[in-house]
Amino acid sequence: MKAFLTILTSLILSGLLYGNIYFWVDESGTRHYTNIAPPSGETVEELVESNKAFEKLTSGKNDRQKFKVMKIFDGDSLQVSAMDLVFNIRLVGIDSPEMGAKGLDGQPYSREARSYLETVLKDREITLKSYGADSYHRQLAEIFLDGKNINLEIIKQG
Repeated sequence: MKAFLTILTSLILSGLLYGNIYFWVDESGTRHYTNIAPPSGETVEELVESNKAFEKLTSGKNDRQKFKVMKIFDGDSLQVSAMDLVFNIRLVGIDSPEMGAKGLDGQPYSREARSYLETVLKDREITLKSYGADSYHRQLAEIFLDGKNINLEIIKQG
């Protein structure tokens, strides 16, 4: 599992370095991202995003559990609740500056990273795509809000 997370993180970060991210939507409406281009000479179909993908994600057929965002810890971790349970989430593929603990200064831009996530997610309902748990027992996940992959939006914002 660690190898998978390492590869996923490398793919996302490589996409930042090279500037190309390719994506596809699977049958369940989940978006997947990679920086690996199709082989040259490969026949590919260009798909233009439309509202149909959004409708599929938000239709009644999508039975994903909704989670309410309760608290934002920093730019890459938060707390959500659903089904009378509370979960700590770590955004997979995101490594934001750390907040300072017990009155200490945080890393540069840590407040801006947390503020951005609070602006986007605080008190909102989201869906998750989980990739298991980390060594701190947080769920590693992609977060989706209104059909948008928030992890990717964070990368786009820098």
